[in-house]
Amino acid sequence: MENSALVTPLEPYNPYLSDPVLQRAVEREGASETDRSSLASFGAEVGSEETFSWGADANRYSPELVTHDRFGDRIDEVRYHPAYHQMMNLSVTNGIHSAHYGGSPGDGSYVARTAQMHLVSQIEVGHACPISMTGAVLPALREQSDLASVWEPRIRTRSYDQRLIEPSLKTGNLLGMGLTEKQGGSDVRANTSTAVPVNGGGPGGEYRLTGHKWFTSAPMCDAFLVLAQAPAGISCFLVPRVLDDGSRNSLFLMRLKDKVGNRSNASSELEFTDAAGWLVGEEGRGIQVIIKMVNATRLDVTNWAVALMRQSVSQAAWYLVQREAFGAKLIDKPLMQNVVADLEVETEVGTMMVMRLAGAYERGPIDDHEAAFGRLGLAVAKYWLTKRSSPVVREALECVGGNGYVEESILARLYREVPLNSIWEGAGNVIALDVLRALQRSPDAGEAFVNEIALAEGSDRTLDREITRLRKTLATTVSEADARRLVEQLAHCWGASLCLRYEPAIADAYIRSRLDAEWGSEFGSLPSELDLAGLAQRACPVTE
Repeated sequence: MENSALVTPLEPYNPYLSDPVLQRAVEREGASETDRSSLASFGAEVGSEETFSWGADANRYSPELVTHDRFGDRIDEVRYHPAYHQMMNLSVTNGIHSAHYGGSPGDGSYVARTAQMHLVSQIEVGHACPISMTGAVLPALREQSDLASVWEPRIRTRSYDQRLIEPSLKTGNLLGMGLTEKQGGSDVRANTSTAVPVNGGGPGGEYRLTGHKWFTSAPMCDAFLVLAQAPAGISCFLVPRVLDDGSRNSLFLMRLKDKVGNRSNASSELEFTDAAGWLVGEEGRGIQVIIKMVNATRLDVTNWAVALMRQSVSQAAWYLVQREAFGAKLIDKPLMQNVVADLEVETEVGTMMVMRLAGAYERGPIDDHEAAFGRLGLAVAKYWLTKRSSPVVREALECVGGNGYVEESILARLYREVPLNSIWEGAGNVIALDVLRALQRSPDAGEAFVNEIALAEGSDRTLDREITRLRKTLATTVSEADARRLVEQLAHCWGASLCLRYEPAIADAYIRSRLDAEWGSEFGSLPSELDLAGLAQRACPVTE
């Protein structure tokens, strides 16, 4: 029987100050000294015992749907545990949903915001969904300036207001989106929901929507961007829950999804019955409009995957440093060192990828290379990192053993969370095909991505060889059936380049295992002559 009486919890600790790779990436990608100082303070708040308890309770007590009041009137409300509201308040008051809109391209504000999201998502990722959607909605909503002028000030406040009342009377608004329908799923062009114009409709005009959305996360939001078929084709609409006169819009929550994980975040089936909505942009351009929102949320989803990796590996390393068995600390056992070192290498590369993309996303409006690189880089990272997060969290849980497989451990919750990130905002095949489309339609994206990798050319013969192979591959027409293989090749070359340039201590381990085939099929099979003890030590959180 295991005896873990001498093992103490990781929390309280500061996940920002405990992660030098994140700190270096944040500085490298342009976050100001003031923002970096704020991140250190935010890390202490996020890593407190209180915040950990909020995260646990928000998931232990799932949201409930109340469709009718006691008089039989339809109300369609979602009720949450107070801990969920505490998490929401923490993120909103710290501006994770909107702070980056107060800056300018290249000033580092979006990088700092991405780091904030990385930190808070380690503790509780479900509430991050409405935070992400609210933060991502403005690029799409600005396609319709008259609507943006009304809603943007409501979004950019740092006040969390959970009341279901007229949006204009609230101190702050949250926005979500509804894309998928049961008959179409990822194929949103197959959507059957209809939008009928009122008084001619047109950009910014009123329409009446009828149909459904199969997955609508965070249905307590004040309004949603949704896709529906208008006379000219698939279009994007702003649909509020409560209208300006205080009446409820004709949106009906049919049920909440009973999900594997992501339990704190309600996901609903939503029905429209002659619901009022306002056209964003032009009819027939709905996908082009809402993709601006999806691109931002896609980066957050990728970030969540890495955040879950980071927290799981930190929890495992913290346990192994304390846990004694077979006459020594488990972290001192060579085989365990190999496992933890392997997990740490994977996590550090993921951290660098996400923060590099945050910098590219921020500088893209003023830098053509950054825009082109981000176009392909985001798809590569979304595919690869969301896939890698599941085996990383699973292996970290196994390091802790039975003590990680009980609900008292955060690892059980992290394990249930990770699969979702490879599903929403585009499942694996959707993203892999997006990579092919980017290469075919935007040759500059492929060129920018390879040029980015080539910044490390000449530093390592193995990487040089792979860059040559990659250039030959991209000079041909890659078949759809080879899309996943290509994305993996792109990800590994990018990861090696990042290691060589920014974290040389892990470069040899990454290149020999990921590029040079000195690796097995599971974590813990790094070459034994590497400094496994030193690599494993990088995973151990610093708590002082």
